[in-house]
Amino acid sequence: MADINVGLFGLGVVGEGIVKVISNAKNANAEIKRICVKDSSKKRNVELKPGMITQQREDIFNDPEINLIVEVINDPDAAYEIVSEALKKGLSVVSGSKTMIARHLPELIELQRKHGASLLYDASSCGSIPVIRNLEEYYDNDLLLEVKGILNGSSNFILSRVFDHNENYENALQTAIDLGFAETDPSFDIEGFDSLYKLIIITVHALGVYVKPSDIFTYGITHISDFDINFAKEKRVKIKLVAQVVKISESRFTMFVMPEFVPKSRYIYSVDDEYNGVVIRGECYDRQFMFGKGAGSLPTASSILSDVVAHHHGYKYGYKKMGYKDTPVYTTDVLLKVYVRFSDTPIPDLLPFHSILERYSSQTLNYVVGEIKLKDLIECDKILRNPDVFVINIPRFFEDN
Repeated sequence: MADINVGLFGLGVVGEGIVKVISNAKNANAEIKRICVKDSSKKRNVELKPGMITQQREDIFNDPEINLIVEVINDPDAAYEIVSEALKKGLSVVSGSKTMIARHLPELIELQRKHGASLLYDASSCGSIPVIRNLEEYYDNDLLLEVKGILNGSSNFILSRVFDHNENYENALQTAIDLGFAETDPSFDIEGFDSLYKLIIITVHALGVYVKPSDIFTYGITHISDFDINFAKEKRVKIKLVAQVVKISESRFTMFVMPEFVPKSRYIYSVDDEYNGVVIRGECYDRQFMFGKGAGSLPTASSILSDVVAHHHGYKYGYKKMGYKDTPVYTTDVLLKVYVRFSDTPIPDLLPFHSILERYSSQTLNYVVGEIKLKDLIECDKILRNPDVFVINIPRFFEDN
């Protein structure tokens, strides 16, 4: 019998990848003992021993031989029930559920501390890229200034088709759906929520502070137009959906998810297709870059396996930065520079710009480039959701190096 006997929840694309990866891992000393699924009659693409599949979670929780739970289901509410129940029973968990973790992380941290179990979730943020553990261990000091990057492979694939293959947005979106890089309903990815939840988790490990999803400005690429794309090409930049958390002073930080004009000099300019790329910036080491596949069956399963092995060696997150003296405070009182394209919505009259630096008007389309507080963008969120409006961040943090 293996040292680690896994109770697996979920046998979709990622779950099947986990079965394959753990089965072929010679030195993991782990095996999957039982798998809980919603529909046991569904045809599977992996070979399983008879009796491994169950529809009853109690079959896993009541098995005394199972000593690790791995959870990779799509329902965040059900995932929370499974993970919290496991932790209360003193069972450690490996999870890939970014939505569930981002919504409940403070409670999950408390459950770990109270019951002595651990929760590992490197797979929840950027798939195969080990962002969380690196932030937790290697960058375990207060020198870190910024974490910024492309955290969603679906939206990045779409924008890559637009800028590298000259497809229009609608065709690029359909290509992403046809190839399985985006769901039939792609809104979770292209509206920025996938990136948002990953950014929340990253921020806890980067700065030691948890921020609720509802407090963070999140704006996706749903309303991008040919005008915006051509504008970017004329400026010799690309549009990327970028998530970032940045210290703006010793005591304050900000964070948001927005499309951004990315010049060729930036590392993430060359992060294309379904790949993710993360730039970590610090006081003494300038920029460091991590690149890899951010999603998919085997890349995510490889990250799950890494956490399984880390658990076997007694590893757990220490959340050290949450105990640091004078952790920075989240603020939206920060001035951003943005491009706003619109047609019917009178943006210059409705948005409280600090200053307007550039203005263009035609019979059908208009845009302004101006400075505005992040808190005012949040306040005007409903206006910015109008179908004729699109907002792009023009980066101003650390642009001098």
